[in-house]
Amino acid sequence: MTAADNAWTIERVAWHDERAVALRAAMDEEISPRYADAFSAFDDETRAVLAEDFAVDPGTILDVILVHDAAGDPVGHAALRALGDELEVKRVFVERRARGQGASRALMAELERVGADRGATRLILQTGDRQPEAIALYERIGYHPIDTFAPYVRFPASRCFAKPLATARA
Repeated sequence: MTAADNAWTIERVAWHDERAVALRAAMDEEISPRYADAFSAFDDETRAVLAEDFAVDPGTILDVILVHDAAGDPVGHAALRALGDELEVKRVFVERRARGQGASRALMAELERVGADRGATRLILQTGDRQPEAIALYERIGYHPIDTFAPYVRFPASRCFAKPLATARA
């Protein structure tokens, strides 16, 4: 399924879609160094527990969204996963060349639409304190800080947010 949003095309894909995998790898390459010293401060056992906390079980992923530029190239990724009774936004990433042009807003708007279609009353997400650009985006589009939720409570750099979703009218 695809939908167009101005210059952006939105596509739903599988978690293991090679383009989605490549965008998540690019995200890891960019973001991991920001937290390297924080993780290195923990002992091996704590690092192993945190790795488990941050792992994503593909079986919990409900939707994966890619955003494509006008040339049709995938430049962004985001996913929704079931986390208890909540829907959690995961792995939001837009390539540098597409930032500041609305790609992340298009991704988030699609996640919110999909979440509402699934009956969610809000979306939740976790990011880190070393991602000020992500925090600024989430706040600009209506997400508000909430208490750190499981499984992220053991990582002190966690910053969690939620956004109420408009409910569908019968």
